[in-house]
Amino acid sequence: MPPRRPYLLRWGRFRLELGRRTAILGVLNVTPDSFSDGGLFLDPEAACRQGERLAAEGADILDVGGESTRPFSSPVPAEEEIRRVVPVIAALAPRLSIPIAIDTTKAAVARAALAAGASLINDVSALRFDPDMAAVAADHGVPVVLMHMRGEPRTMQLDTRYADLLGEIRGFLASAVKSAVARGIPRERLILDPGIGFGKSAEQNLALIARLAELADLELPLLVGPSRKAFLRRLLQRPGEGEPSPRSPEVEDATLGAVAAAALFGAHIVRVHAVARARALLQVIDALAAAGPDGPAPPPARQRPQP
Repeated sequence: MPPRRPYLLRWGRFRLELGRRTAILGVLNVTPDSFSDGGLFLDPEAACRQGERLAAEGADILDVGGESTRPFSSPVPAEEEIRRVVPVIAALAPRLSIPIAIDTTKAAVARAALAAGASLINDVSALRFDPDMAAVAADHGVPVVLMHMRGEPRTMQLDTRYADLLGEIRGFLASAVKSAVARGIPRERLILDPGIGFGKSAEQNLALIARLAELADLELPLLVGPSRKAFLRRLLQRPGEGEPSPRSPEVEDATLGAVAAAALFGAHIVRVHAVARARALLQVIDALAAAGPDGPAPPPARQRPQP
């Protein structure tokens, strides 16, 4: 495992050191139709309990989303997205010591979520879908995740051909960074996501994780989100049978394998649904990295934040 370049994200009351250990972005979908847990946390009280659980299990950031971005999904109106996420964020923000990310492509949703207590924007469109999103991020001084995706969730799986997979992803992300900085977002507050499962075939997702180190020259933290995704379920599919359920034990095990590989190949942050299992895995991965001949000093033990 090559040593990861360290980064320090510092904004508001938050400070996140990246590189010495792998940070965890815990997923909280407040949606009726997400591929993995749609409907489980649509009720605000259930969502708040899950958010507190993920924080207690060791999440470094909580990622709250009110619109599914699974393949072939359609967008929901901003008003509905706000109705889903704002009560949950407003209830959780005073209770948690970790930052809350709003997972959205809409400036109006991001603005409402930030007003309610969110402090990071996770935009799968890399600021492309809404011309006002960059201004919202810049005005609030929050970090932004820029993700690679061709097209939109409704169309992204219709054409997954690439002449140069890593080259095209690198070029897209470099251009997204340049645009974000030109629109007022400091470079040191950007995080890059190569977009596992967004406009890629199963084989391309595997190649992207295996070749993640090739994106290190973009010189920004890398976030990888393989959790429970279709390329893992297809790997596990037995002849004559359907894909296993996203929440099945074997898919969780497969997710951990992808998370381990992502961390070993250079991910600074991983996005997962099952935080406790990922936390235990990453404590081993990070300790092994620190024990290597070129590894950093041993990472500090992950403390479970108090709700």
